[in-house]
Formats: sequence, structure tokens, C-alpha cells
Amino acid sequence: MKNIRNFCIIAHIDHGKSTLADRLLEFTKTVQVTGGQMLDNMDLEKERGITIKSHAIQMEHEYKGEKYVLNLIDTPGHVDFSYEVSRSIAACEGALLIVDATQGVQAQTISNLYMAIDHDLEIIPIVNKCDMDSAMPEEVEDEIIDLLGCERSEIIRASGKTGLGVEEILSAVIERVPHPVGDEEAPLQALIFDSVYNTFRGVIAYFKIVNGVLRSGDEVKFFNTGKEYEADEIGVLKMDLSPRKELRTGDVGYIISGIKTSKEVKVGDTITHIDRPCSKAISGFEEVKPMVFAGVYPIDASDFEDLRSSLEKLQLNDASLTFQPESSLALGFGFRCGFLGLLHMEIIQERLDREFDMDVITTVPNVSYRIYDKQGGMTEVHNPGGMPEPTLIERIEEPFISASIITDTSFIGPIMTLCLGKRGELEKQNYISGNRVEIQFKMPLGEIVIDFYDKLKSISKGYASFDYHQDSYRPSKLVKLDILLNGESVDALSTLTHVDNAYDMGRRMCEKLKELIPRQQFDIAIQAAIGAKIIARETIKAVRKDVTAKCYGGDISRKRKLLEKQKKGKKRMKQIGNVEVPQKAFLAVLKLD
Repeated sequence: MKNIRNFCIIAHIDHGKSTLADRLLEFTKTVQVTGGQMLDNMDLEKERGITIKSHAIQMEHEYKGEKYVLNLIDTPGHVDFSYEVSRSIAACEGALLIVDATQGVQAQTISNLYMAIDHDLEIIPIVNKCDMDSAMPEEVEDEIIDLLGCERSEIIRASGKTGLGVEEILSAVIERVPHPVGDEEAPLQALIFDSVYNTFRGVIAYFKIVNGVLRSGDEVKFFNTGKEYEADEIGVLKMDLSPRKELRTGDVGYIISGIKTSKEVKVGDTITHIDRPCSKAISGFEEVKPMVFAGVYPIDASDFEDLRSSLEKLQLNDASLTFQPESSLALGFGFRCGFLGLLHMEIIQERLDREFDMDVITTVPNVSYRIYDKQGGMTEVHNPGGMPEPTLIERIEEPFISASIITDTSFIGPIMTLCLGKRGELEKQNYISGNRVEIQFKMPLGEIVIDFYDKLKSISKGYASFDYHQDSYRPSKLVKLDILLNGESVDALSTLTHVDNAYDMGRRMCEKLKELIPRQQFDIAIQAAIGAKIIARETIKAVRKDVTAKCYGGDISRKRKLLEKQKKGKKRMKQIGNVEVPQKAFLAVLKLD
């Protein structure tokens, strides 16, 4: 056990984690690196250049004549996938904190760092991209010293591109990161930190053994679900799965036990033996809290069950996704899904399309509200379609959050303006170190759902970390904004919004839909309404066919007759014609600004 090191790589998005991981794999001769980012194996990750999933891999390295086994987990840097990071940290004893020499310490660096410190991980600070002309390693080292309180000599300068400092990093991992501590004689306790679905082999769970020994063919059970299995195959994670006869305390590996249904594996569960179970599950795993709710519907109603199984398989691989069935008048049966943010929602939609061939429509995202009626009863509404009549409502309460934003002092002004514009209330601000400040706000969750993150990132040039927890529910003046097409309400486009924003939002939605809905043979009226009151309208003009073209000469009444005939046809068409709202329109409503 003393020759095992488990460590993960944490950093802000785009600071070069995956490239540096490639150099480590190359240096330890684990794999011949052919293209860039060997660990990012999803097409989506390669296209967007971001890490979406954590990837675990085992390396072997000889140091001072001894052989060491290094288990590396490469984690995502985007805030929408921070749940992946928290799970990876739970399976490690050390973390490489990577900071870009051209950009300095950034938002997610700080959030991920605090998460690692909470789990008592040994932090090894690394300044990456030192080979670039715009690098400022001294200034960045000062920032890291401020943040961590470490010595300058502890910081390693490296470059993922040229391979500078890779050997130093491996030596630091072996010398500074503690080896796993556990009792091999104790009952088996293994923490599941990830899982994937394989069409041929069922569910494959990834785990780290905290106590005890697991051998191939053992009878095991999952602590929280109570389900029992036989360990058909266990092994370690190289570039592919590589089977082993036994895994001991401190090892990170995988187990295949022919599990067919994805519900039976919970990330964060504990694996133990049936004949000699452990007394309690491993703790320290927080529940995920979705920020954004949106309806996901199959385009073809008969695909409902396929969509359910696709979401279940996706949930195995991405434990931060939550879903429950719901139905809508316009779209039929579907699911109300909870996501961690808009990028997360977009990625899930892409993955459904690519990995499972599911064509889906996503509705406007929102949060859950509490509605009190005149009799004093309370209902929780996740979907504007489930709202009772306005005359029956006593008051509506919306969830408020305590938000803390860590940023550079030069961005305080624009960030304050943004938060106050979102109905936020400033609670306090305190200066952390040098020119960094923490601002605390109370604000409605509904306001941050759609575009708050994106705006915060752009006005602070990416240098603002945002963390929040739910605080309480407060009464609010909210109204339901309906969108009508030819007098018919489209429930998938209706939203709950604050009275002050309703007119502006209604007008913008109508204008946007006018651009996106294709023209028909008849006029389409797009209206925004609050209750029975229309607050905005746009008309999409009909595509006209010139029926009088073939009518030469003669009296005007001949043309009149043809036009009257056309008018009747258009009127009938309007009554039976239905307006298709393209998927682009649902998405565009999110990005109204």
C-alpha cells in the first residue's frame, strides 16, 4: 500500500489539465500519445475542447529504484460539472492544482481548491504554460502563495506542450502525496465514485477500496441499495479495462457483476462483502442540487420509453442529472429534468442525440415555486402549466439563495449592477487577500437560472467564482406569461416571471419567435398574454401566391372573384392549420439577450 498514490488534477476551465495529463501518461510510458487529450474520449469533449467527465487511469513509475502505482483522475474545469470534481476528490489523497501562467488564479480554481482542502487533500501547486511568451510566472506564483500560504520552492513550473517539469511533478506526487491509509484485515469498504453503462456487460462501477481486500468471484453487496452480486471481473483502469485477480486497500479499480438495470448503482454507495459486511457506509458524499429544471420531450410520442431508458443510462454516467415524468398539452409525455446549469443542459441534449439517437425538444428552464391558495393550502409547482387560476391564488413564494461571488476588485461595479438588476440584495463584502473580494448577495433562484452565469463570466472576463446555497422562500409578485399562436396557448413556452420583467420579456419573445417560425400559407398571430390581457403582438405574414397572374384583361370583377376565392381558402386553412414551433425557437428563448 505504501507504493500507491491516488491523485486528481483540478483547475479552472482551459488551464491545460488534459494536456498535462497526456505528458504524464507519455513520461510513464503508460500509453503512446497519438492525438491531443488522450483521456477526453467523448467526441463532444474533443470538439468543444472541454472535459465533461472525470477520467481515471493507472500509471506505473519507477522512482529511486522502487516501483510506484499512480492512479490519476483528470477532472472537468467548468462550474456546471463541479459534481464530477467533488466525487473524484473523494477518491484521492492528493491534488495537482494547475494554474495558467498567462491568466493567474481564476474562479473555479478557488472553488475546486476549497473542495479539495475540505477533504484534507495534499495540494501540489503547478504553474502551467510557462513556455508561452505572455506567461507571467512570478506574478502567478505570488497569487498562489497568497491563496495557499505555501513556500515558493513548493510551486512547480511546467508546460503541458513542451513537457517541462513533468518529471518534477511525478517526484512531487510520490514524495508529498500521502499513501492511502486503511486496514487490509478489516471488512471490505469500497466507495463507488463513477459508473458507465456497457451494452454487452451491463453496468461497470468504478471504486476506490478504503478498507479490506476484494477478490474476483467474491459475493458482494451494495450497502445503500442492499442488492447482492458476484464480482465476475475486477481490475484496474488503464487506457482500457485491465482485469486483476485481487485489489487491495488503496487501489482504484472497476467491478463488473452483470448488473442490468441502472437504478441499482448509486454513485457514492459503498461495496462490501455479504458474509462479512462493514458496519456503516463511507460518508462525505453530498447530494447533488439541480439549479435548472426543464422539460425534455421526445419529438415522436412513441419514443417515450426509449427516452426513459436513455436518461437512466445517462444518469449512471452523469450522476448530477435528475428526472421525473411529466406531461404537457402541446408536447405530450416527457420528463422534467434537473440540471446544474445551462451548459450542462446543452451537453445532456447533445449526448442524448449522439449516444442514443434521441431527438428531443427542451422547454424553457425554470425553478420550483410554492403557491398558496385562498384556503391556506400549499402546492409546489415546477412547471408553469401546473399553475392554478390567478383568482384562486393567495400568494406565490419563490426560492431565494445566498450567493457568494469571489472576484477581482476591478470588477465590483459591473457585478453589483448585474446582481441588483436581477433583484439581488447586497448582504456584505469582505476583502480576502491582495485585490480579491468576496461579495455576498441574497437573490431569487429564478433570476440566475437562464443567463446569469454567462453574463457574470463575460463581465468579469472569467474571473469570478459563483457559489450558492438555497436560503428560504419569500413572497413575490410573479405572473404567468403565456405565448399564444393564433389564439392557442403553447404551454411549453409559458414562463413564470416577475411583474416588472413581464412586458419586456413578452415583447422580446414575440419578436424572437417572429424571426424563427417559418412562414405558412396563412397569417400567424404571435401574442404574449398575462391572463386575458394581451401585452405584445407580432404577425407573421402569409406566403402569398399570385392567383390573378393568369387573369389577363377583362373587368376587375374577374380578379376580385379569384381573390375572394383565395381568401376563403386561407380562412379555412387558418382554422385547421397548425403552427410547428421549431426546436431552435425553444432554445432561442433562453438566449433572449
